Formats: sequence, C-alpha cells, structure tokens
Amino acid sequence: MQANRIYLAISVFIWLPYGLYCLFMPSYLDGAAGVVGATPTGTTEIRAMYGGLQASIGVMCAVALMRIEIARSAMTAMAFLLSGLFIARLIGFAMDGSGSEYTHGVLVFEGLYSAITIFVLRR
Repeated sequence: MQANRIYLAISVFIWLPYGLYCLFMPSYLDGAAGVVGATPTGTTEIRAMYGGLQASIGVMCAVALMRIEIARSAMTAMAFLLSGLFIARLIGFAMDGSGSEYTHGVLVFEGLYSAITIFVLRR
C-alpha cells in the first residue's frame, strides 16, 4: 500500500502542475513540442487536452491519495491513459517520423511511467 501512496503523490506533482501550466500558458507547447494553436479554437483545444485533461489526471491522483480505497481504480485508469499515450505516440512516431528531442523524451517518460504503473498495480 505504501508503493501506491508514493506513486500517487509523485503523479500529483507531475501531472497537476504541468496541466495547469499548459492551461494558462498554451504557447509553451509551441517551443517545446511544436504544437501551435493556429486559431482561437486551436488554442482552446491545447488548453483542454494538455491543460485540463492532464491537470485532471493530477487531481484524480490527489483524490485517490486522500481516499486510499479508490487508489487501485485511479492507478488502473492511469495504466490505460499512460499506455494509450505511449502507444499512440509510438504509432505517430513511426508514421510521421517525428524524431524530435521532445518526442524521444516523452516516449521514454510515457513508456517508463506505463511500466511502473503496471508494476505497482501488480504488486
């Protein structure tokens, strides 16, 4: 159970601040990842997907940290979310040849995070 708490706490500190930063500073992703909101609708999409969704992942982990009886459910959701990000990015990398420093770094992050999540869940 201690591993679950550590995992959830780390997840809160990774996902919540990053999501909030992307929500309020979507232009950050232009320099970091080449993702640009070319229209106001595009910028709102960045705020929602990189900001709101990722901040919500952090909030979900915070709630699970406070209500440990839902920790396993939150971690199962994390396993699906992270694996989905990793697999979709890997497919995109293969299809688009997006071999940037950002893509390589995020592939490693999402791949390792997925593996750690599954490992902690199986314990």
